[in-house]
Amino acid sequence: MRKKKKTIFLTIILAAICAAVFVLVKSVPIQTPKVYGVTFSVFYAEEFGLDWKKTYTALFEDLGIRNVRISAYWNDTEKLLNQYDFTKLDWQVDEAKRHGATIILAMGQKLPRWPECHVPEWAFKLSPDERKKALFGYITAVVNRYKDRDNITIWQVENEPFLPFGDCKDKPSQWLDEEIALVKSLDASRPVMVTDSGELSLWIKAAKRSDIFGSTMYRSVYNKIFGYITYPLPPSFFRLKRTITELAAGKKPMIIVELQGEPWSREATHQLSVDDHYKTMNPEMFRDILEYSSKTGFDTFYLWGAEWWYWLKTTQNDTRMWDIAKEAIAKTN
Repeated sequence: MRKKKKTIFLTIILAAICAAVFVLVKSVPIQTPKVYGVTFSVFYAEEFGLDWKKTYTALFEDLGIRNVRISAYWNDTEKLLNQYDFTKLDWQVDEAKRHGATIILAMGQKLPRWPECHVPEWAFKLSPDERKKALFGYITAVVNRYKDRDNITIWQVENEPFLPFGDCKDKPSQWLDEEIALVKSLDASRPVMVTDSGELSLWIKAAKRSDIFGSTMYRSVYNKIFGYITYPLPPSFFRLKRTITELAAGKKPMIIVELQGEPWSREATHQLSVDDHYKTMNPEMFRDILEYSSKTGFDTFYLWGAEWWYWLKTTQNDTRMWDIAKEAIAKTN
């Protein structure tokens, strides 16, 4: 009898949990995608042997994007202490402006693309206090340089600062709150975005600190232990996470700032064959993730992999990835 009561009690608890999850998921409706943008990295395009300027221009003139995320890499912007070179960033901002495109500009120690942390070597010869001062000096220089550019609509501070991923000597979240406060003190007119991993993190710490929250979204990856895997997560997983995050951090704009559109392989993509690439991303998988993401409760997606698509298109005579992205983008313009 006692065992039967225990079973009934557990069944009631399980049913209550399932009902609560159902309500939480339903509170975030499925939305039609409204925006597709891309992330672009100069050095990543160059790793494929591409002319980065031609690649970047093709994003606007051929692919048809009107929303792009670019990064002010510290190790490229300030190769020597207090000597700033904004040549590449200026060109990217101007080119986006010429094509009527808006920009998310990311800054900080940890930014998109491996090795994730892009800190100049000279900075590690400084004491922690001096390195912090140098970091804040670089952030100040970036914001002051671009705060009058009206096509920059969002400042991103660090990239997935709470996710322990990348070749990082400092903890990316170490000075995060002060970095955000600094950016806001220099320019209060734009929102600040903080990002986190879609599959591997809770979003609450990042969302609490942001005006706009950005998540990644991946499906197929290479894992050192399990090999090639696809995350066994339904689209409702993201709707549930969004609801929980809103309850804890308050309602605010949320976007997918990094939607997988390229391989996640055992080595750097440019070092592997196309056959290896296609194990974790290919045209069929790309269409699947676009369909999957459209059911996650988000309506804004920045695609990840435009440099690779352009390499496939211009050097491998394979336009399929490029064409799929172009078709998706055209539906939102």
